[in-house]
Amino acid sequence: MIKSIEIKNFKSIKKKYFDLRNLNILLGLNGQGKSSFIQALLLLRQSDKLALNGELKLNDGLTGLVNLGTSKDVFYQYADEEVMSFILQFTDEKKADELLFNYEIGSDVIKQLTNELPNKYLVENEEEALFTSNFQYLNAQRVEPKLINITSQSNVVDKRSIGKYGQYTAHFIELFANEEIFFDNLLHKHSSVLDSVTGKKIVNKTLINQINLWLGEISPGVNVRTTQVGSDVVLLEYVFKQPNYGNTNRFKPENVGFGISYALHVVTALLSSRPGQLIIIENPESHIHPRGQAELGKLIALTAQNDVQIVIESHSDHILNGIRVAVKENIIDKDDVKAFYFKKVVDASEQYSSIEDIEIDKNGTLSKYPENLLDEWSNQLSKLI
Repeated sequence: MIKSIEIKNFKSIKKKYFDLRNLNILLGLNGQGKSSFIQALLLLRQSDKLALNGELKLNDGLTGLVNLGTSKDVFYQYADEEVMSFILQFTDEKKADELLFNYEIGSDVIKQLTNELPNKYLVENEEEALFTSNFQYLNAQRVEPKLINITSQSNVVDKRSIGKYGQYTAHFIELFANEEIFFDNLLHKHSSVLDSVTGKKIVNKTLINQINLWLGEISPGVNVRTTQVGSDVVLLEYVFKQPNYGNTNRFKPENVGFGISYALHVVTALLSSRPGQLIIIENPESHIHPRGQAELGKLIALTAQNDVQIVIESHSDHILNGIRVAVKENIIDKDDVKAFYFKKVVDASEQYSSIEDIEIDKNGTLSKYPENLLDEWSNQLSKLI
């Protein structure tokens, strides 16, 4: 787990020390630097030659994690020195090490300022989730709802990944539907079912059952159906519970709407989490009704209460408030949650991201309420009165 990271001269982040927790929430208006923080983590992850020869790989192709252009695109424009740095510290480490990188005009590879290669610090931490397959990243631009979905042995089976766009979610569900989820605190309150043979109640912990129950908080009665067709295609469909008749006919995702499919990726990523995993999700609230967003905030908090580290970027009051309620209801410990509010500062000589740390107390109260954080609802209401 990443205990802290200090970023200097990367994109709009001039210099900032991030004291990270299990659950880290990135907040702020558009274009204020939230994505820059996530891109810094993705950049370190995708630079597979970093430990070997000290190189940051800015671009990772069409299907890679992130494509950032050249050094001009990633170095802070107004830096007083042509050096970019990351100071990483993982859990239980006694000290953090600084990774320094040089500015080379027009290059798509940035080299580390050190003569000590391979990088001993990174080699020692190569089992951390940031660098292993115990990692899940969901981009804000997720795959559109569709009946026919691709498969990927290397991503789904070997890496247990649903893909940065959620493009392998259907394949993941098809393969692991009957696998029990790892963390019992993620079990939905309606997980108990009556065994028709013994007449006793049993808890259905399977991934598919939990996905359906949690999706039901977003769209009541919905159930997922996957069917593998051949070796490289999985069909994804939905049915809805129908009293006295079991279920409706199957519906194509295109005929159900974006909200359920977008939520499916997020719910699957959270419910399939494993100990020590790092999960990064951009805009988990996309296309989801406010009530569903609040429930999703609760599920995010439940997941982070385990040995799982989550970073979310969100514009949703409902996601944040769902997490705040989870803190108040002791679903997650207040010390395991932290928010960071990003705001662009523009003065005569430079502009950069100013980032405020926000704690949440045991009552769900925020330690700070920066302008534009939670006031738009009351702003609009005041115009109606």
